[in-house]
Amino acid sequence: MFGIGGGELIFIIFIALMLFGSDKIPEIARTLGKVMAQMKNATNEIKSEIQKGAESNGIDTSLKDLTSSFTSEVDKVKEGLDANLTNPVTKATQDIEEITGPIKRQM
Repeated sequence: MFGIGGGELIFIIFIALMLFGSDKIPEIARTLGKVMAQMKNATNEIKSEIQKGAESNGIDTSLKDLTSSFTSEVDKVKEGLDANLTNPVTKATQDIEEITGPIKRQM
């Protein structure tokens, strides 16, 4: 949690108790909880507005279409490279086998 260890957390709580007293700590915690909930609600509202705007403009679906077409093109290129690379490799291994074949037999 924010790079704070257990001992450091206890020290911070101790300092807060000394500054504010035990009567004010629950009020402060309650207020902080409300502020955090309001911030979470505000960010969720902003996210939903952005998503609605993107969907109404067709950005969301066009992005998915773009990524799917991109991945399909990448897959096609990979298949082409695999086909082009395996043929020379198999030819080279056959050539090596033909060259070393008689040498292996003589040993």
